[in-house]
Amino acid sequence: MIPTVIETTDQRMLEIVNKVRNGERLTLEDGVYLYESDDILTIGQLANEVNLRKNGKKVYFIENMTLYFTNVCESHCAFCNFRRDEGEEGAYTLSGEEMIAYVEQHIHPGVREFHITGGHNQHVPFQYYVDSLKALHEHFPEVTIKAYTAAEIEFFTRISGMSTKEVLMALQQAGLKSLTGGGAEILSDQYRQKMKVEKANVDQYLDVHRTAHQLGMKTHTTMLYGAIESHEDRVRHMTQIRELQDETGGFMVFIPLSMQPRNKNAGIMRRNSAFEDLKTIAISRLMLDNIQHIKAYFINIGVQLTQMALAFGASDVHGTLVRERISHAAGANTPEGLTRKELIWLIKGAGRIPVERDTFYNEIEVHE
Repeated sequence: MIPTVIETTDQRMLEIVNKVRNGERLTLEDGVYLYESDDILTIGQLANEVNLRKNGKKVYFIENMTLYFTNVCESHCAFCNFRRDEGEEGAYTLSGEEMIAYVEQHIHPGVREFHITGGHNQHVPFQYYVDSLKALHEHFPEVTIKAYTAAEIEFFTRISGMSTKEVLMALQQAGLKSLTGGGAEILSDQYRQKMKVEKANVDQYLDVHRTAHQLGMKTHTTMLYGAIESHEDRVRHMTQIRELQDETGGFMVFIPLSMQPRNKNAGIMRRNSAFEDLKTIAISRLMLDNIQHIKAYFINIGVQLTQMALAFGASDVHGTLVRERISHAAGANTPEGLTRKELIWLIKGAGRIPVERDTFYNEIEVHE
């Protein structure tokens, strides 16, 4: 047992501390209580204990590139500033050859993963999305393809007339190895209606990942927080992910995504506080006892807060990215990517051990 630096006298908090230290699962009510508490030091230290038990002082990162074949999208989600309508200024849809040319221009030795998401472009057939992956896989066979959100997969079923399983199998044959975690937002259909999330509903999101896991894929999952949702909505989101993980064991990492304002010049009152970001990472670590990693996403919370998050339960800092666009279209004022050396510096600066990984958390190099 690692004692907390500051011992709490709050009886309810002590009950939660004892549950965590005894390996008991936290309830929805426990999670909500943690969100409503201002005792961030106890919450953070408890999350740190859990993470140290699971991962020691190792913190993982990957050399990857973000790719976006199209920003044309049928959906009009209230929080998205990336999407465009067909023919609108700034709208684009790249062919496989155009994307290959882009990659050849920007790729650097050591890139192990393509992270691919984009719009739900109803003006091209499903085969376009298959061919896009196939072209990349054929030209860069050594790079793992992590592509498409569960919402994109659900969209593909509608434009193709195929089942979720058939869509995933076709993409696997083209080179797909893992799904990205996006499209989850908040797993509440009421929230999704209010926020005009015009894509996969809660059951569809979970079913896509369930099917992917049944096909042998390991996947990622997210939570976009900081809009209209309640603390209970956030914790309920986590418990639904936890329940699916109990069923399939297919999630590798949970990624809390801090909502970005529409304008990167927006003042601090339009952004989540550092207090809220750290608390959300810590509570994620405490609630999701069956997922190995919690990711601190520097694109959304910034480099220095990412360092702090490593003492609040996070064990992953994502990757080099190379020109992230979606969060920056929404107003992120962070770097569009970091170099391998910068990620190693970031992790060592937090007193942790940087571990370069592949998509599936196999260790490539440990930087003691």
